[in-house]
Amino acid sequence: MTSFCARLFGAVVALTALAGAPVSAQQMELKVMAPAAPGGGWDQTARAMQQAFVASGVARSVQVTNVAGAGGTVGIAQFVNGAKGDGNQLMVNGFVMVGALAMNKSPVTLEQVTPIARLTEEIQVIVVPASSPIKTAQDLAAALKADIAKVTFAGGSAGGVDHVMAALFAGTVGADAKKVNYIPFSGGGESLAAILGGKVTAGISGLSEYDGQIKSGKLRAIGVSSENRIPGVDIPTFKEQGIDLVLANWRSVVAAPGITPEQKKTLADAVEKMVKSDAWKDILKQKGWDDAYLAGDAFADFLKKENVRVTDVLKSVGLVKS
Repeated sequence: MTSFCARLFGAVVALTALAGAPVSAQQMELKVMAPAAPGGGWDQTARAMQQAFVASGVARSVQVTNVAGAGGTVGIAQFVNGAKGDGNQLMVNGFVMVGALAMNKSPVTLEQVTPIARLTEEIQVIVVPASSPIKTAQDLAAALKADIAKVTFAGGSAGGVDHVMAALFAGTVGADAKKVNYIPFSGGGESLAAILGGKVTAGISGLSEYDGQIKSGKLRAIGVSSENRIPGVDIPTFKEQGIDLVLANWRSVVAAPGITPEQKKTLADAVEKMVKSDAWKDILKQKGWDDAYLAGDAFADFLKKENVRVTDVLKSVGLVKS
């Protein structure tokens, strides 16, 4: 009887200790919004987080929702208005959203959310259908200079990194960047279908999104936006083809507005544990994403500076009025 009582007492003590433990020490139940249609970079990032959170034991469950529209502008508005004060909700965002908010003159801004961390960076690639007469970046440059209206680019939302890259490519090779013919798509699947179907001249996206089609021979990669060749990737940079274009896309995660310092710390700690997990590191390798983890005040400062930089670029190519 004494042994039973001792075991019962021990169980009660353990349960009491667990109940009083901080949330960060327990498994969380999270919701992660991808403010875009399925198939694109934000959706992939949200689902990669879902997988890593659960596999690493940081979260018991993670629900991913997609809210597409206007480069994340629709999603962030819903997030700000619907998740206020909720310490169990996160939203993926990045370079694309910074530009879209500026272009759409959104009343909702990134200053209203709670910064958590930058997660990844990814090099961009320009691809053409395998049957295209365009073989190199210089071929594409020549087509743009000959008649920019006839060259169509497919990519993500207007004002995002793909759009900015199309404009920068045109301007760098001597064409009128303000006249670039860019067709935005809300999801990676839709833009890929347009490229494979020959409905556009070229496509722009993160390298990982087109990697399978490039390796299978359905798409031809004519250049990547890295400073130097990517190890193990047989695609020339634009710089080595005589085009001075270097650009990296970044993706991050933010929390809802109005959360407490304790809730923010819990989420920040959870994300830090996730990015240091083997599950997350394996995903980075599989996706070809670069680890660009940056948290705390440093990330908040980065967001502010990036907003200024991206807006200035958009103004310079006529996508945002001064």
